[in-house]
Amino acid sequence: MINYLITGGAGFIGSALVRVLNKNSNSKILNIDKLTYAGNLENLNNLQFKENYNFKKLDICNQSDMETVFNNFYPDFVYHLAAETHVDRSIENPTDFLKTNVLGTAAMLNAALLYWDKLKGIKKENFRFVSVSTDEVYGSLKDNEFFDEKSPYMPNSPYSASKASSDHLVRAWCKTYNLPTLITNCSNNYGPYQYPEKLIPLIIINAIKLKKFPLYGDGKQTRDWLHVNDHVSALIKIGQKGKVGENYNIGGNCQINNLEVVNKICHIFDKLSVSKSKIDTFKDLITFVKDRPGHDKRYAIDFSKLSNDIGWSPKIKFDQGLSDTVNWYIDNYNWWEKVVSNK
Repeated sequence: MINYLITGGAGFIGSALVRVLNKNSNSKILNIDKLTYAGNLENLNNLQFKENYNFKKLDICNQSDMETVFNNFYPDFVYHLAAETHVDRSIENPTDFLKTNVLGTAAMLNAALLYWDKLKGIKKENFRFVSVSTDEVYGSLKDNEFFDEKSPYMPNSPYSASKASSDHLVRAWCKTYNLPTLITNCSNNYGPYQYPEKLIPLIIINAIKLKKFPLYGDGKQTRDWLHVNDHVSALIKIGQKGKVGENYNIGGNCQINNLEVVNKICHIFDKLSVSKSKIDTFKDLITFVKDRPGHDKRYAIDFSKLSNDIGWSPKIKFDQGLSDTVNWYIDNYNWWEKVVSNK
């Protein structure tokens, strides 16, 4: 059995990773999540009675609890995804982001190091700590530029600054203590089970409810869109084949601005048998609102290192992935309605 310790495994990306790992009969999974607003055990309903899966509601900032988890579960791989992630919330309350994303990462690293120091033989040699981060740590790009693993860190929001700090800690624990860590920096994810405050699920849900579509500024902020299932496949390969101490950028090879994304969602809904008696087209619901502070203009990922060294590339085309995501939210009204009502 391979033991996987996942932090933040009840969140959007974490639960997708847990669902995929669970398909392997040789996997034993321990999911740790504090279950803040974005953590939802209903993302994992089908796993709750699986023998190879267990969940513990814990705070990664509590190092003592993390040490107990390591010593009792005996992990081979740690995928550290627990984080506060929404930029708007970080602007309103940056302290929560510093606690979880910086101090929480430090507690995880300390617990992992104490555990790893005691290991021997192949168990010690094969142990990996994979920290999952974001391309937002690099700041904003000009047209035709791409982030790569050598891009300087220039975070522009409290969220991205906290994730940059987390990355630096992970690197430092590797360089100082030889803890076998890897860092991934991904582009914007989308797909099923995404918390409704993010752009794509927000627009889809508003379309279902015939509510206005708020777009910051002129809507021309460009993002590199990555389906969550492609992201998870990259994370698993990086854990298996990645070189200790390295960073790997994960991108979707899909640079589209926010307005174009919303227009694509509108086009999908215009073709569906969805009631729109009050409007001629769903584009009529688009509303431009005041831009948020420090809003990065463009992100784009060069993932050639990941492709060349590990053999990964995204498989899911954006138009198909977006259409599938729209249909998932339409078919899973009860899931997101409960999430929205608890916000």
